[in-house]
Amino acid sequence: MKSFSESYKEAGVDVTAGYKAVELMKQHVARTKIPGAISSIGGFGGLFQPDFAGMEQPILVSGTDGVGTKLKIAFLMDQHDTIGIDCVAMCVNDVITVGAMPLFFLDYIALGKNFPEQVASIVSGIAEGCVQSGCALIGGETAEMPGFYPVGEYDVAGFCVGMVDRKKMIDGTRMQAGDAIIGIRSSGVHSNGFSLVRRIFDLNEQNVKQHINEFGKTLGEELLTPTKIYVKTMKSLMNQCDVKAVSHITGGGFYENIPRMMSKGLTAKIEKAAVPVLPVFQVMQKQGNIPERDMFNTFNMGVGLCIVVPADQTDRAVAAIQDAGEQAVILGQVVSGDEGVVLC
Repeated sequence: MKSFSESYKEAGVDVTAGYKAVELMKQHVARTKIPGAISSIGGFGGLFQPDFAGMEQPILVSGTDGVGTKLKIAFLMDQHDTIGIDCVAMCVNDVITVGAMPLFFLDYIALGKNFPEQVASIVSGIAEGCVQSGCALIGGETAEMPGFYPVGEYDVAGFCVGMVDRKKMIDGTRMQAGDAIIGIRSSGVHSNGFSLVRRIFDLNEQNVKQHINEFGKTLGEELLTPTKIYVKTMKSLMNQCDVKAVSHITGGGFYENIPRMMSKGLTAKIEKAAVPVLPVFQVMQKQGNIPERDMFNTFNMGVGLCIVVPADQTDRAVAAIQDAGEQAVILGQVVSGDEGVVLC
């Protein structure tokens, strides 16, 4: 006999909708099963058996994040099948900055009313993100919270765990002046700075459907472009090059994130002319009259990941990134100094 409470339903929580959502999402979760994943959806804990073969000192690396106010565009567009990719990307792209490969992922979805089809659509995106990352979706939580979230709206957060052998960790300690800084192209705004994005465009149900010539698509479609997941590219790159440091360009843009990978006494010298600024950033800067410094201090500007390699491996690194299906740009070099990052 299934659990059911008429009183709870009258208070706004329908547990039967939760059961239906779980059934609908199982097909998506099944796509993410990899060796080591031994749990099934519905239990109290997600189980995973890691393979330590070939590792001398395995280190677990964790990451957690959400999607932020980019969700508001999903609500306006009534499109929920890509936002989960963003959630996974924001977590796994952090984990790979130290050289760890993601193992498993868990999600948390909180909403005003449980519409099973909507939840399943969100989870389909999470599953796609996990497939792109090569990790397993081993559990999660859907919390129906009437009166806390408006009906039709929700929040999504995630948590992932990866693993790396200590001797292969990327920590920036071997970086030196003269090393090259390479950027991997982003797919767009990714999942950061959307409070400013929404202010610039004053988004509503009408203008999100407006076709923008510079984008070749509607405004909403451009803004919902999923965050790039760089896991497989990084794996390929690490197998071919000496990767000394990595920075995931998220909220805070170049000025906040690049210094986080720099060793003391070293500065990243970035040539602004080398940054492949995407049309969406050009339109936002012009329409919002945003100072250039603020743009580079808020958005990725077309670069989702920055990587430091020895100067004599620059061409090899660029080729490895391109062979993995991504676009690489040479942004600058490491120089002496304590500024963290200088854009010139």
